[in-house]
Amino acid sequence: MNGEADCPTDLEMAAPKGQDRWSQEDMLTLLECMKNNLPSNDSSKFKTTESHMDWEKVAFKDFSGDMCKLKWVEISNEVRKFRTLTELILDAQEHVKNPYKGKKLKKHPDFPKKPLTPYFRFFMEKRAKYAKLHPEMSNLDLTKILSKKYKELPEKKKMKYIQDFQREKQEFERNLARFREDHPDLIQNAKKSDIPEKPKTPQQLWYTHEKKVYLKVRPDATTKEVKDSLGKQWSQLSDKKRLKWIHKALEQRKEYEEIMRELYLRSPPSGGQALWRARRWLTGCRLASRDPHRNSYSLYCAELMASMKDVPSTERMVLCSQQWKLLSQKEKDAYHKEKKKDYEVELLRFLESLPEEEQQRVLGEEKMLNINKKQATSPASKKPSQEGGKAKYKAREAALKAQSERKPGAEREERGKLPESPKRAEEIWQQSVIGDYLARFKNDRVKALKAMEMTWNNMEKKEKLMWIKKAAEDQKRYERELSEMRAPPAAANSSKKMKFQGEPKKPPMNGYQKFSQELLSNGELNHLPLKERMVEIGSRWQRISQSQKEHYKKLAEEQQKQYKVHLDLWVKSLSPQDRAGYKEYISNVSPRSGWRAGWGRAPA
Repeated sequence: MNGEADCPTDLEMAAPKGQDRWSQEDMLTLLECMKNNLPSNDSSKFKTTESHMDWEKVAFKDFSGDMCKLKWVEISNEVRKFRTLTELILDAQEHVKNPYKGKKLKKHPDFPKKPLTPYFRFFMEKRAKYAKLHPEMSNLDLTKILSKKYKELPEKKKMKYIQDFQREKQEFERNLARFREDHPDLIQNAKKSDIPEKPKTPQQLWYTHEKKVYLKVRPDATTKEVKDSLGKQWSQLSDKKRLKWIHKALEQRKEYEEIMRELYLRSPPSGGQALWRARRWLTGCRLASRDPHRNSYSLYCAELMASMKDVPSTERMVLCSQQWKLLSQKEKDAYHKEKKKDYEVELLRFLESLPEEEQQRVLGEEKMLNINKKQATSPASKKPSQEGGKAKYKAREAALKAQSERKPGAEREERGKLPESPKRAEEIWQQSVIGDYLARFKNDRVKALKAMEMTWNNMEKKEKLMWIKKAAEDQKRYERELSEMRAPPAAANSSKKMKFQGEPKKPPMNGYQKFSQELLSNGELNHLPLKERMVEIGSRWQRISQSQKEHYKKLAEEQQKQYKVHLDLWVKSLSPQDRAGYKEYISNVSPRSGWRAGWGRAPA
């Protein structure tokens, strides 16, 4: 059954079949305007490029952008969208003439061979000898032994391998320069993108510099050794030394943004998105990728998949989706709340690490962080900082002030039905002493906040114990209130899915899913948390015999056959209107699916 032929898309139905105003000359002008607005290096699918087309730039005479778009849809429906063998042969001829363009550059017969590192020289020299001495050892075990032997070599013996490497490296660089001179066309084609490289963070700039210094002293060091040596040094740098790299990063960012603005003016659909992403990344709001407002489901999947190492990679996303659907709305809301709190804490920490100018910029972009509604409207959060030290603690001060002055129950009214989030030990302690510190510092909240932070950091664990216990009690209170909440009405979930009466449920796609479904449905693993259930299922799947796996595979295949028969019968029983509506719904839910793929919903 081919739903594509029966059901035209919305644009196809909207496109007028006869537009008397369009002459042949107008249509040719339209195509020329479209051609002029194509990217210089257009290598995407036509649908992708079409979706990014700025139709207002294509508009001409009294034809608006929408009119041009509709006319293009009408014209494109009369044009084939597949390639003939003749066209493929033309591309093949071009490939034969220039087979080493782009990523295949290093396969060119004239491309110089990169020299082996000192360690690999030692490894290649000794491997055959150790393989004869230990024939029972695997390659991995031999590698471990030789790696250890190399580390134990005295510096004099290592120097031989290092000197050979450095000599060949210089030769490689000379040959590479010669290759670039002999093949300038290949080098140019390899770097044709207009999008500049993203600027580095201060830490990345520092790491790149220190890595070069480290490798001059120890050119034989592995990447792991460099990371282990430099990994903790950045956090131990003084503020003065960090400031140097922060300034460099800011300079790079300004240059990057200028280039991206030019790209944006040239091509808003693609350049604008890149500029937005770069700007967010540079100002530290890469944290927004973990913002639960945008993707709680994605965060949940990322965390769950980290614990599913025994599960085949092709199955992880399907199982994550199934587990998410098994959560009640109450559990989803609780997860969202937890991630929102984590995000706010990370954002506050990030703000403290920024210079005052950048804090104001980020605060503006985040709409004063939106940590809670009172902070956004409080005078303290709106006044720009006049003193150098105030900006650093501005966000935390406003949050603490709003928290200490709010009326009982006000926060719950603001946050809806969810219980108040549990507080950390330090937050509970700060609330108990904020009055004393404000009196000591004559209501200067910035100084009070600094003093409280220093006091807490210098407190011994015994002194903190009481507040840690209170935080644990608050956590229990939060969990108790959350469990006592009534589940939201079923109607809240039904709006997310369109139900079709009589539609058959989609069965497991393969043996592993069938095995998982059986264990999840029989209640055997209900005593385990959700993440641990998936780990246990993956572990059990690895332990069962191949014949048992084949058994589950056959069961899944049989259910798939029955499902396709039932689905075809059900689709045929639908009216033309219902069939078109079903196809439109499924294409919106999963654009990659089709009639042959089942068009069914994932099991709830």
